[in-house]
Parts: sequence; C-alpha cells; structure tokens
Amino acid sequence: MNRIAAIIEREMRKFFRSPALMIVSLIFPLVQLVVLGNAFGGKIRDTRLGVVDEDGGPQAVKIHEAFDSVRANMKTFLPVYINNEQQAMQEVRNGKLDGAVIIPPQYSRRVYEKEQPRIALLVDNTDSFISSTLEDELNQITNTLNDPTVQPRILQQTALEIVELYPYIEYMKYLLPGSITLAIFMSVMIGGGMLYIDDKARGVHEGYLVTPITKTQLVLGLNSSSVIKAFMTGMIITFIGCLLSGVGSIFDFRTALGLVLIVALTAAALNTMMFLIVVRVDDPLVPRAIFGILNTLLFFPSGAVYPIQAFPWWLRWIASVDPFTFAVHGFKSLLLKEAGFSAIVPDIIYLSLFAIIALSLATPLFKRTL
Repeated sequence: MNRIAAIIEREMRKFFRSPALMIVSLIFPLVQLVVLGNAFGGKIRDTRLGVVDEDGGPQAVKIHEAFDSVRANMKTFLPVYINNEQQAMQEVRNGKLDGAVIIPPQYSRRVYEKEQPRIALLVDNTDSFISSTLEDELNQITNTLNDPTVQPRILQQTALEIVELYPYIEYMKYLLPGSITLAIFMSVMIGGGMLYIDDKARGVHEGYLVTPITKTQLVLGLNSSSVIKAFMTGMIITFIGCLLSGVGSIFDFRTALGLVLIVALTAAALNTMMFLIVVRVDDPLVPRAIFGILNTLLFFPSGAVYPIQAFPWWLRWIASVDPFTFAVHGFKSLLLKEAGFSAIVPDIIYLSLFAIIALSLATPLFKRTL
C-alpha cells in the first residue's frame, strides 16, 4: 500500500502544480450548465404573430380580444395586424413574422350559422419549437372560443386533473446531473488519459520499474490517483452547480451520502474506461483527437440533454450500455427526485461492475506495453 500511495502522491502533486488543468475541468461544465440551462427549456415569448382580419365581424373581435389577452399576460406572441394574406405569407417567409393567423371572410356568419367556421395559422415549420408553441397557443384559444357561454350544472365531459409529484423543474436543474457527469469525464480525460500518455511517452512508467513497485501496483496507483482527481472535481461541481441552479437536496445527509457514492463510482467507471481506451496508445495527440467523439458518443445519448425515450432504437442501445446513462440517472434520482438510496441501486451495481471489468481488461494490456 505504501508503494501505491507513493504513486498517488506523485500524481496528485503533479496535478496540483498545473492549475490550468484544474480550472479547465471545472470551468467548462459550469459554463455549459449556466449557458445551456438558460438558453434551453425556457418558455418562448415575444414571437411576432401576424393577424389578417378579412371578416371584421363580432366573432373576429373576440379573436382579437383573446390575442390581446395573451400579449398582456403570457406574452407568448405579439399580434401584428397585416392588410392581406399574401403580405403575411411573404413576411413569414422572410422571417419578419414567426407566424400569421388568417381570419377568412364570412367567419362571423359561419359561427352563428354553425357552418364549420375556420381560421388558418401560417407557421414557419423550419423552427419546430416556435411553430409548435404557436400551434398549442392557438389550439387553446380556439378551444376557449368553442366552449359554451353557460356551462351546465353537471359536468358532462371527462376532465383530466394533473398531479405533479415535484415542484417545477427548470431546465438548468434538469441539466445539472449531466453537467456533473461531464465534469467528472473531463477530469478523467485531462488528469488521467492525457497525463497518462504524456508520462508514458517520456518513459516515466518504465522509470517506476527500477523501483520495488510492481506493474500491478503501478496500475492501481495510476488509476487511484485519477479517480481521486475526478472525485474531487465531481464533488466541487456538484456543490457549486446545486447552488447555481437552486437545488437544496444536497444539504440532506442521506442525499449527500448517496452523492458521494455515485460521484466515486462514476469517477471509477469513467476512469477505467479511459484507461482501457488509451492503455495501448503512444501518440499524445490521440486522446485530444478522440475527446470530441467520446463526448458526443457518451454524453448526448445518456439522457442528460433530451429524454432517451425519444431516441431511435440504435441510439437507445448505446444508452443502455453507456456509463453516462447510469450516472445521470443516479444524480437525477438524488438531486431532483430525492428518491433515496433504493432508487440508485441499479446504477451502483452497473457502475461498479463496469469499473471492475474495464480494469480487469486493461491491466494485462498495460503489462504488455512495458
């Protein structure tokens, strides 16, 4: 153990002498959390919706009043009144408007005579987020217009009552588990993979063999030091990220213990995976080249940014074996759901087995390189 501790001490000293590595592994996930957390997931507001009123009747006035109510309250869109349909369509194509509503002639008469009155919504469906938001808002308005003025005393239709288990989860909170996992991965990539290959290229590993240190002890020492670095990074990002996103569950003692365990296992799983990938690599440029590929292949399919249920079958298969997936699930269960230890048992088992198998495969490969 003293020999392994000596390797760990040497690696940690080297790491702390390079503050730039520590800063990069901390700053990038925090910047991603703050920028993406505020750029995505918010409610769309202040879109420009053109209104072409070719009717001018009392029922068209009700639509104008509904639009003015949206502008004054939710501010989903700002109505812009246009003279004709061709002008509205052209401005939607040019991007001056995000959509346009056409109230056709004789609309009010058709409402009174119940002759299938219709209004049209022109949308720029190259932007599915804005178009779907406008469609949902206009559907709500038309449903309100179709409701009877006097409601019956006895409810004759089935009503849906939605019960939310948790308070409103902002996207920044939703992104926090993925940012923590990404921070651990970056620490493993920089403090483990890149430094490992640099030391190997300079002959540091061969230098260990002139000491009483065995190859197995060298493997355990190198991996232990990388796990410690990643664990420290993960805990720092967890604490700062919770403060930035307003997640208070970190201050619960049981949740904190679960977080310590998940951070440690995530660091071990990702580090042994990286060790297995670079164990036979000699070129220092390789880990820098594969960083973007690994980041895309591991981070995005994990459900950190978008639900796995929306993925095609082949991407779901990648997610099912991705250690990022289990780490993100564990962090979500603890930080967002406050589900307790029982919810993260499958994640603990998978991450532990993944780390053991990866290290078992990498150790004999490492011994062959020396």
